[in-house]
Amino acid sequence: MTTKTRFAPSPTGYLHIGGARTALFSWLYSRKHGGRFILRIEDTDLERSTQESVNAILEGMTWLGLEYDEGPFYQTHRFERYKAVIQQLLDQGDAYYCYCSKEELEQLRNEQMANKEKPRYNGKCRETPGVSEGVMPVIRFRNPNDGEVVIRDLVKGDIVVSNKELDDLIIARSDGSPTYNLSVVVDDMDMGVTHVIRGDDHINNTPRQMNILKALGAPIPEYAHLPMILGADGARLSKRHGAVSVMQYRDEGYLPEALLNYLVRLGWSHGDQEIFSLDEMIEYFELKDVNVSASAFNPEKLLWLNHQYIMNSDPAHVARHLSWHMGEQGIDPTDGPDLVELVKVQKERCKTLVEMATISRYFYKDFDEYDEKAAKKNFKSESADVLQQLHDQFSGLDNWQGEVLHQIVVNLAETLGLNLGKVAQPLRVAVCGTSVSPPIDMTLALLGREKTLARLVRAVDFIKSLN
Repeated sequence: MTTKTRFAPSPTGYLHIGGARTALFSWLYSRKHGGRFILRIEDTDLERSTQESVNAILEGMTWLGLEYDEGPFYQTHRFERYKAVIQQLLDQGDAYYCYCSKEELEQLRNEQMANKEKPRYNGKCRETPGVSEGVMPVIRFRNPNDGEVVIRDLVKGDIVVSNKELDDLIIARSDGSPTYNLSVVVDDMDMGVTHVIRGDDHINNTPRQMNILKALGAPIPEYAHLPMILGADGARLSKRHGAVSVMQYRDEGYLPEALLNYLVRLGWSHGDQEIFSLDEMIEYFELKDVNVSASAFNPEKLLWLNHQYIMNSDPAHVARHLSWHMGEQGIDPTDGPDLVELVKVQKERCKTLVEMATISRYFYKDFDEYDEKAAKKNFKSESADVLQQLHDQFSGLDNWQGEVLHQIVVNLAETLGLNLGKVAQPLRVAVCGTSVSPPIDMTLALLGREKTLARLVRAVDFIKSLN
């Protein structure tokens, strides 16, 4: 039997960290077992579902690289199928019409709460539904009265639920539309889902869904409920902890592989290993190794991981992602050095791609002013002559290479009897506008002849204007 997993988000918001981890674990499990991964959009909540959210989910999955083998399937396209199954349950006697009004149900709930009882439907319409004038009935599933449901949870172990604890849940609203628990069951059945991997906030739904599957004579998938993700303070994960759209992490300069690596370690481990390639994640991933307890989200750890990936990934891969960030900052990457070469010289000093794009602007765009502190420290009156001599020697070069440029700087320092920093630092401020850059030979080589010479002229004029 082919292993099939699914990721089934509701399009009522963006793809967040918790959803992305669920998608990743489901994807890894299918890939490890040579199975198929399904994307299903559970959009039956017509009031809250939006196309914008659907697009955000699809965009997030694409950016993360979690390709799906089937789908996306939309529940709103399957209403006729759900109606057919609801009719089947009615015909079998496993479902019934309920005419209880909202007021009756609210009164029942209040009485049960007052008596410190678990709020649940009392089965009033189970055997003899009383047709009420003007009330459009809902349809309820006739849950078994006796016995128990045993969830063989692949993460938490066996979970036993008595059927007496489960009431007759609504499977069709008064307008005929299916509810979540019905549509999910039909989809999992029709799509041949063998493993349902989802958050443990669904544990209460699982025994109900298993009973519906049994009534339909369908195979029961295996279930794995993932513990929730908490903030570092132990509170439920929220926006202040980093529970934002995964696309915001792209916007903030994270590589998708770094985020996936971080997510896989949120509740799963393989020895003491911290950094995993996608192939290693697939090879090592086992549901039995998922922690039973909740995981804490640590933004600092994610930032550390991102830096590791920037430093150690193929520079061409990093450059492809960096190009988008350059565009976001109004920089055309064709107006300067090749991005692959830029990544090679900047990767050690940048924890995010936003940071790399920001500190690399001077390679592509002229700056409006010099860093005030750097100029004050390095642009002395004698610096104008140093920069002019560098300009003159650079102008005559046929070979614009880092080693050659570096040697000119060293030789001039020796000729003038100056510390190397007295030549290199004014040069750096002149061409970069700041006192921080990669090694000066790499900086000049990447910047190129035209920009270097023009900025030396500008710096000489600037220093002379001060004196």
